[in-house]
Amino acid sequence: MHCEQKFHEIYGRDAEGLFFSPYRICPIGAHSDHNLGKITGLAIDKGIHIAFRPKQNGVIEMTSLQFPKRAQWHIREIGEKTGDWADYLRGATWALSKEHTLSVGLCGVIEGSLPIGGLSSSAAVILAFLGALAKVNRIKLAPQELIDIAFDAEKNYVGVNVGTLDQSCEVLSKANHLLYLDCKNNRYELIPESPNMKSYAIAIFFSGLEHSLAGSKYNMRVDELRAGVYALQAFSGYEYGKFNQANARDVSFSVYQAYKDKLPTQWAKRCEHWYTEFQRVEAGAEAWRRGDLEEYGRLSFESGWSSIHNWESGAPEQIRLYEIMRETDGIYGGRFSGAGFKGCCMALVNPDKVDFIQEQVEKKYLDSFPEMKGKYSFHLCKSADGIGVGL
Repeated sequence: MHCEQKFHEIYGRDAEGLFFSPYRICPIGAHSDHNLGKITGLAIDKGIHIAFRPKQNGVIEMTSLQFPKRAQWHIREIGEKTGDWADYLRGATWALSKEHTLSVGLCGVIEGSLPIGGLSSSAAVILAFLGALAKVNRIKLAPQELIDIAFDAEKNYVGVNVGTLDQSCEVLSKANHLLYLDCKNNRYELIPESPNMKSYAIAIFFSGLEHSLAGSKYNMRVDELRAGVYALQAFSGYEYGKFNQANARDVSFSVYQAYKDKLPTQWAKRCEHWYTEFQRVEAGAEAWRRGDLEEYGRLSFESGWSSIHNWESGAPEQIRLYEIMRETDGIYGGRFSGAGFKGCCMALVNPDKVDFIQEQVEKKYLDSFPEMKGKYSFHLCKSADGIGVGL
């Protein structure tokens, strides 16, 4: 790994450990975990590596191969957010220190094996760093504890209103299985590929866009959904408490249907996405169980459509990539994904048509956005184990 080479260049000796966290894809289930919905997802064989050595003085010193400036802090003096890439690592230190006593720091180099963005790179960075920091402090983290601490770091330190989709996929997944997770109670199933299922590969199309999730309208859309749910509770006579405790999962679909016309348009759209996505996830899990990849892919395309028109997310570049995928032969289904720092589209594709797909999507996309030449990229992946498999 390049991170190991860079570590030796910086410190003049080899790293003592190497920790890996995979990226993830979520073909169906986007924008629902924060309100206790259900999701389906897969870890992929690309992700974040960290090469590291312990520092007995408690100092943490981190370098990224993707971002400039080395970051440094002490395990007992983490400080406030600074707005840079290392906030996710500071947040991980903060969240882990609330649950466990830390006495050892570390020096390390982080490397991403794909361009950053759209594959929950922020969660993967947090998880890889948590794995390394726990290792040097001789802390054993069970899979669910690892998920919970990573979630706490991103939501309550970094300030992004995420659910547990990203962390769960990257920890719990198993190669050649679909993770089917209920975010209300953390119950999950790993559904194996059916013998009847057509073969597939995972294609990732990076748009070339750059943006920050925390600085986008992501949090606002989550608040709009919650506002809609809060209003539905009031209209229907439900007992309700504080605003931030309102969850769509606690209000039935029939109540939404009865009172949705009373909601402001934006709130109604956010609710429409959440409730229909919940139905798509359940239908998608059953399609996967049957080995019906075409139906699962159709539902993924439908999820992408709802994200555009009901959740109202996605930049023009991402939306155009999604439209191109829908009209390209050999793509079973897919959607765009924009978490983290940049945006991409993911798709489940026919392995026999990869060359055709790569050529067609790139040509049509760069015809629409020629300024993305040199920034756009295509990558082929396969499903992989989450880090919990090796804990």
